[in-house]
Amino acid sequence: MSLYYDAAPLLLSSQSQSGSLKSIVFGSTNLKSPPKQVYALLTEASKWSTVLSEVIDNSQLLQHERKLSPGLALLLVHDLLLSKSGVAAPASHPLRAAVTKHKARLSAELTKIRVKKGLGSLDELRVLLARQVKPQVGDGLTEATASSVSRRRWPHPRWVRINTLKTTLKDQLETTFAEYTNANSLSEVLLANSDLKIRFVDEHVPNVIALPTGTDITKTAAYRNGMVILQDKASCFPACLLDPQAEDGDCLDACAAPGNKTTHLAALIWSRCQGVRKIRVWACERDKARAEILTRMVSLAGCQNIVTVKAGQDFLLLDPEISPWKDVGSLLLDPSCSGSGIIGRNERPAITLPGQKSDLNDPIKSRKRKRVGKTDAKPVTHKDTKKEQEQEALAHQTDASMQLPARLKALSAFQLRLLLHAFRFPSMKRISYSTCSIYAEENEHVVIAALQSPIAKLHNWRLLKRNEQVAGMRSWPIRGDVSACQEGIEEILTTADEIAEACIRCRIGTPEGTQGFFVAAFIKVHIDCGNQLNGSVKGVEIAEDEWEGFSDSS
Repeated sequence: MSLYYDAAPLLLSSQSQSGSLKSIVFGSTNLKSPPKQVYALLTEASKWSTVLSEVIDNSQLLQHERKLSPGLALLLVHDLLLSKSGVAAPASHPLRAAVTKHKARLSAELTKIRVKKGLGSLDELRVLLARQVKPQVGDGLTEATASSVSRRRWPHPRWVRINTLKTTLKDQLETTFAEYTNANSLSEVLLANSDLKIRFVDEHVPNVIALPTGTDITKTAAYRNGMVILQDKASCFPACLLDPQAEDGDCLDACAAPGNKTTHLAALIWSRCQGVRKIRVWACERDKARAEILTRMVSLAGCQNIVTVKAGQDFLLLDPEISPWKDVGSLLLDPSCSGSGIIGRNERPAITLPGQKSDLNDPIKSRKRKRVGKTDAKPVTHKDTKKEQEQEALAHQTDASMQLPARLKALSAFQLRLLLHAFRFPSMKRISYSTCSIYAEENEHVVIAALQSPIAKLHNWRLLKRNEQVAGMRSWPIRGDVSACQEGIEEILTTADEIAEACIRCRIGTPEGTQGFFVAAFIKVHIDCGNQLNGSVKGVEIAEDEWEGFSDSS
């Protein structure tokens, strides 16, 4: 019975503490039950909390059983009505008896809710509750079902990239995924149970497929041999948008570990440049421990002949004027960021306790973007990966004691410095800049600051326009934040709408099924062979490392 006593207080603390529900549970030191069991109960009960709270209120359970708190009642009723093993307590235990004697009334109230919503079975209600945004007719749902349930988010599928360095999409569909049926739309996969073998071939990124949430392919031979790679669809965007060509020359991945984007870049280059010329991907990773992970990933993916890992190499210390860097023509920059777009990062499920009319903790409503320095923000926690030397100075501040605006200011200054260093390479023709962040400070603001820099103006760097992007990226529906672009434009001869249209965003919980992500690409209009930069442009000092974001008055 300690399971319920352990879990019930965490229903409340998960609404007041920072961090994800998982971090709160596994960080608790006074649990008598296994943390994994407590976390599983809280996660499942949270999904059902809106429905079960209505069941408990309508049955007047708390009025009849005053020994039960709202949290205990929610957890006990969940296991009583929905768990295959029932309430995890002896039949004689007072708390189990307190809910068991009301089972008939509780079951009847649950049935009333299901019927009222126009759902034919409990399984149908279970599937719909797994997706928390309001469904639309045409998502494979009837009009009655689509209008009967309000939810806040779509689930996140299992994205799989086919590694074309070792296999083909056709081969994998006929072998590893031969037992999977083709879905007509991505929404079918998003709504499917994890035990349903269904697949959807992505329409934006070649050689990427979506499987139902929770699908485990790690035991397959294809996964163990590096033929298929678990990689979020959004994480594939940087290499696709960069679109390296044979005539561009070698590529550089500036912050490469753990290696998913690096190996994707290598696969694209191999498919386009084999038989034309030998193109290398230089993969820099300053942190030697992470460089070891990168090296193993490169080996598993089978791209050792394409990728050269520069273990311990700080991108900022590369001299653009010497070989081989002076001949690099394209660059993928995915620097350290807040990680705010990663699924599960500082997220907690919305919870409604009995007696409440609405969710106490809505992660969507609480995620309004805050401009640097404008308002206070709640402390956040972050395990800094310390990819680069400058991040080490920041690492001791990136904990719960550091306010979010200050942290974003430090991160965006570092990101801008990396991007402006990329502009210095004389043969560079195209650059992709990406983050797994939802904040404009790390995304549109960095892009605009880079475009307005002296070095960008001297070398004629501009954004790759939407109509110039590869088909999959051009057709992606979610673009940059126009209002964020309006905040920083001062000197560049373009509009906020044009900048936003060139940028790509991905959002958590949308029908597109991605994590939060941002990517934009820069191209050089022509190569300027004169006046190499050594920290200044025509007497104007470049102080990109001192940039502190846009002011509140901008």
